[in-house]
Amino acid sequence: MMFPLAVWAQVNASGPVVRIQEGAVRGVTANEVTSFKGIAYAEPPVGALRWRAPHPVKSWAQTLDASHFGASCMQTDDLPKSEDCLTLNVWRPAKESGSLPVMVWIYGGALAHGNTPQYPGEALARKGVVFVSMNYRMGRLGFFAHPALTSEASDEVQGNYGYLDQRAALKWVQRNIAAFGGDPKQVTIFGESAGGGSVMVHLVSPMSRGLFQRAILQSPGIPTGRAKALPLTLLADAEKSGIAYAKSVGITGDGAQALAALRALPAEKLLENASAEEVLVGLASSKPIPGVPGSILDGRLVPAAPETLFAEGKQAAVPVIVGANDRDLGLGVAANKEALFAPFAALSSDARAAYDPQSDQTLEELKQDVLADQTLVEPSRHLADAIARSGNPVYLYRFSYVAESQRGKLKGTLHGFEIPYTLDIPAALVRDKVTPDDRAMAAQASDYWVGFAKTGDPNGAGRPNWPRHDPEVDRLLHFTNDGVIVGTDPLKLRLDLVKKMREQQH
Repeated sequence: MMFPLAVWAQVNASGPVVRIQEGAVRGVTANEVTSFKGIAYAEPPVGALRWRAPHPVKSWAQTLDASHFGASCMQTDDLPKSEDCLTLNVWRPAKESGSLPVMVWIYGGALAHGNTPQYPGEALARKGVVFVSMNYRMGRLGFFAHPALTSEASDEVQGNYGYLDQRAALKWVQRNIAAFGGDPKQVTIFGESAGGGSVMVHLVSPMSRGLFQRAILQSPGIPTGRAKALPLTLLADAEKSGIAYAKSVGITGDGAQALAALRALPAEKLLENASAEEVLVGLASSKPIPGVPGSILDGRLVPAAPETLFAEGKQAAVPVIVGANDRDLGLGVAANKEALFAPFAALSSDARAAYDPQSDQTLEELKQDVLADQTLVEPSRHLADAIARSGNPVYLYRFSYVAESQRGKLKGTLHGFEIPYTLDIPAALVRDKVTPDDRAMAAQASDYWVGFAKTGDPNGAGRPNWPRHDPEVDRLLHFTNDGVIVGTDPLKLRLDLVKKMREQQH
């Protein structure tokens, strides 16, 4: 059954056309999925709109060709990119009718790089949802503060322009997704790494209330579930960082003249010394790159550290999935084992016994485990604990499945390596080496995600029952090489030590 003619039409038999508030868009149907790509959801953030909240997009008169992705936002990666980048993409089943749940993906990349073509939505759309992905500003174009900006638009959120872009895309979904067969009252936001951190921001932001009904956080970082793991930057400090950057390119002062000079800089200039790798090195060494403050405590969109707001139960009252990988990303520096275990203070002997019981682990191996636990793994459990105590449903997972062709090379699931399974695109990771077991794991993991998007509960269809998280019970869903297991956390001893370390630091 097709949608009513008021919604769907054919233009020269070249593809389905949907009319949204801003105008008509023509998509492409292939392999049982219809896609619409490169749809502008805000005005280009260029010229005087650089470092401003996204402005409503102007309507268009002609039917928009939505067959190709828009340019990615500015970054050092070698891909088609532009400062004019605020577009989004929609995939939906070609033949289903009715009002479908919506899944909105937010990519990660340290708030410094990322793109939507890397995350196709066809596979999840075939499972009966409308999949949406969006570009958002990153690096110095997306997260930047300066006193002149505060003076120019004191009534606007300062600094977190990338988060404002994401919010604008979510508002677009509320306005327009019904035209694509999506239900604006059944929206799940999900993302990985800085994308998961972005989901966390929207969970606690009063400005994002009502824009979604469910949330999935995969290895959430920048920010994380622990304020001390990756601290947010105070707005005043972000402004100082902006002044320091301006001085580094010969721009002095903190008034309108300085801002005009900053806006006159080519976008490519703003990318210098701000690659994702450089940003991560800066975070690891606690020496952020000038003009790249990351997540900013702006007082409005981000009113306080997420950890504080979750502890107070001030987040959106929605069901949540959260988890991390067993070989996740760790940030920090340590010249030797003594320095690595020093933060555990009185617990350092216990930590050594837990992480290096035979004293035979290399420093690099230990850094992988210790720093990942501190940066992402334990903070994800801590977040789940806080949500559970507030009374909202939360489901905790650990991902340790390794593609069959990578076993023997990888000891576990590296940062981001769960995404091909949760999006049901296992070949994206190993290309032609994908095996039936890889496909089975991707089908099952993505079924949990889609099931959650449809009902707020990931269970059903004979899948192993995933219990709601209880902080008092050692139990989670574990994606392993032997299949999906519900049981105790193999990292519990380590994570309990990290928890005690964090409590000592308060």
